[in-house]
Amino acid sequence: MPRALFWIESFLFFLLSSATPILLQRQNPSENPIASKLLIIAPQSESCVGAPYPSECRTTSQAVDPIITSFATYGIVSGAEMAALISLMAFETMDFKYQNNYFPGNPGQGTRNMQSASFNLLYSKSIPALASSVAAITEGAAIGALSVSQLNQVRALLTGNDDYDFGSAAWFLTTQCSTAVRAEVQTGTLAGWQTYVTDCIGTTATSDRQRIWEIAMQEIG
Repeated sequence: MPRALFWIESFLFFLLSSATPILLQRQNPSENPIASKLLIIAPQSESCVGAPYPSECRTTSQAVDPIITSFATYGIVSGAEMAALISLMAFETMDFKYQNNYFPGNPGQGTRNMQSASFNLLYSKSIPALASSVAAITEGAAIGALSVSQLNQVRALLTGNDDYDFGSAAWFLTTQCSTAVRAEVQTGTLAGWQTYVTDCIGTTATSDRQRIWEIAMQEIG
């Protein structure tokens, strides 16, 4: 079965199942074909032993369910997009070890794609279940008027829920990237991925990022 089709069919199985699939409930990556692929992409996610911030760390088995949930929530069915998103999260969090930005420690920056506080505010406002909590924290103030404490509290609303935490990358792609950029990503080409990283994520397509993306494309794309 082609790699992209495998992931898409797994995604559709997740959508159509009335209960959490047994496939996703297994905790041993060697028994879970999706988790085993994720472990190849993010090999340091096999264990959280020795993680700098243990409460933020997620293993492969813990990350699989919320990642696939994010694909379902935001309609990600392109294998190339899945590869781009997973490689982004693996790179930004050092294989799911971090939720919060520590280097250099920007207030409110975090979630699994390490997006800035302004995007975390937009993202949190897009989630109906968080509406009242966001309103209580921000009191209607714009991002520039929020204190460090308020920015971190908004981030905590997202990082406190694995589905929201791992859902940020898919949310960003589907709401903040242009249709043209998404079309480029879906080609599965190096040029398309570079456009995503530079024109939408707004950073440099370094060799370290590219290496993880190439592995993700081999496993998923």
